[in-house]
Amino acid sequence: MGTCCFVALGANLGDPVATVHAAIAALRAMPKSSILAVSSLYRTAPVGLLHQPDFINAVVKMNAVLPAPTFLAELFAIEARFGRQRGVPNAPRTLDLDLLLYGDLKSDDAHLILPHPRMHERAFVLAPLVEIEPALMIPPLGSASGLLARCAGQKIERLTP
Repeated sequence: MGTCCFVALGANLGDPVATVHAAIAALRAMPKSSILAVSSLYRTAPVGLLHQPDFINAVVKMNAVLPAPTFLAELFAIEARFGRQRGVPNAPRTLDLDLLLYGDLKSDDAHLILPHPRMHERAFVLAPLVEIEPALMIPPLGSASGLLARCAGQKIERLTP
């Protein structure tokens, strides 16, 4: 038995499509975890620092047996293997893995904030999330599909598989 969780993937340096596919493979290899669903890839405009390449984004639904802090540490280890360097917020990156939801866990810890604090404002998270889990509720904000409707002005393009 495990906990259902959702991980957002994003990249905009190098070959971001290949990077996101390779990151999904790395998630498949995570210990005590399994992938339950993978969204399409989406091309999205950058948020924050605007003068950078578009991002490729996706969301993966997983079953995790590891506790949330350990699971997050595994995600950071995968990012590091892909050359992720943390510096300026919203800067270009080789790979970004965000833990969006971990079951119904709520955490306001400095290292682990759940649900992810900005997911409800970002079409590049919500569109792939709604694709793989259309009825998902994000506590205490409401339905993911309703939140996505509020992001209608954000540029996002679903890529063909």
